[in-house]
Amino acid sequence: MSSLLDNFVRASLPPEAEAFRTEVKRFLAEQLPDAPADRRARSWMGFDAAFSRRLAARGWVGITLPPEYGGAGLDPFRRFVLVEELLAAGAPVAAHWIADRQSGPLILRYGTEAQKRRHLPAICRGESFFCIGMSEPNSGSDLASVRSRATRTAGGWTLNGQKIWTTNAPHCQYMIALVRTSGVLEDKQKGLSQFIVDLSLPGVTVRPIEDLTGDAHFAEVVFDNVPLDDDALIGNEGSGWEQVNAELAFERSGPERIYSSVVLLDLWAARLRRDGATPEQQALLGRFCSQLATLRQMSIAVTARLAAGESPVAEAALVKDLGTTLEQQIPAAFEAVIAGDTRTLADAELYRTVSYLSQISPTFSLRGGTREILRGMIARSLGLR
Repeated sequence: MSSLLDNFVRASLPPEAEAFRTEVKRFLAEQLPDAPADRRARSWMGFDAAFSRRLAARGWVGITLPPEYGGAGLDPFRRFVLVEELLAAGAPVAAHWIADRQSGPLILRYGTEAQKRRHLPAICRGESFFCIGMSEPNSGSDLASVRSRATRTAGGWTLNGQKIWTTNAPHCQYMIALVRTSGVLEDKQKGLSQFIVDLSLPGVTVRPIEDLTGDAHFAEVVFDNVPLDDDALIGNEGSGWEQVNAELAFERSGPERIYSSVVLLDLWAARLRRDGATPEQQALLGRFCSQLATLRQMSIAVTARLAAGESPVAEAALVKDLGTTLEQQIPAAFEAVIAGDTRTLADAELYRTVSYLSQISPTFSLRGGTREILRGMIARSLGLR
């Protein structure tokens, strides 16, 4: 793995990005809804369109998109700072999250001028929300096995198929869907294309899926002879595999892949400062903080690669794999610790937060690509398969 780790050249956030942090903290102190830790732990799964619009009014949705399309034109380092502060505070960012993180940059890179003019300003105003149409029943993270198909017609395309585990589809106006446009299933990566699908079109059915926590941010989306215009196609027909891998580099590399349990970590640290900590608790907290610091540095290194215009697919996969492992270890460890600490018996907020994260944390290693898929990508980058 040394050859891959060599690609993680140490990088630091530039001074202007750290100065931006003060501005973000001030905004959050004024605008963030007051909520207990178990609600804040939902953060990038927490849907609050009004908060997203307030963030957009500051120019912080589509923060890296060019000003001519409504964006702030800031660098990926300042986006890193913004995301880091939003997640650390537990801000409800799900409404704009996908559009800001990957749909907007994907359209900017591969879309037509008409697509950019139509979608990017609305994203930056916090008015247009996107979801991701990748996973399908019986396919999981094996994106090359998608069965949904768009067939050419006289006026455009007809879409049929099904997507599943589509986050926040019931609240979104659009989906960027990876579907097959030519060939057969055995062709794998060949013949795949991406489309912008208006979810209000006839033939689209969205069914929420409730998870163990009682939330329903996942959904099943069915396409039954959905009519698409020619301009729904993003990029070139048949280039979907290349495009989706570039998109996933954005999805897998950000702070959200290491900070999903950070609200719990902060809450438990605050309780230890208040009540005192045993040597074992201090060692556990120190271990998690040191791992978090290392992963943060790796994520900054990937951000530097993105800022340089590169597409660090394997590096992002490694950060995502290691990051979600840590995110799952935190609630599992704290569940065991607080069960043996009588001082926590009356701490309902801590119990609720641990309970939520323990139930939702299995999804951390599923979303954005399963652990097995990611490790296969890493192995290929090392020439091991």
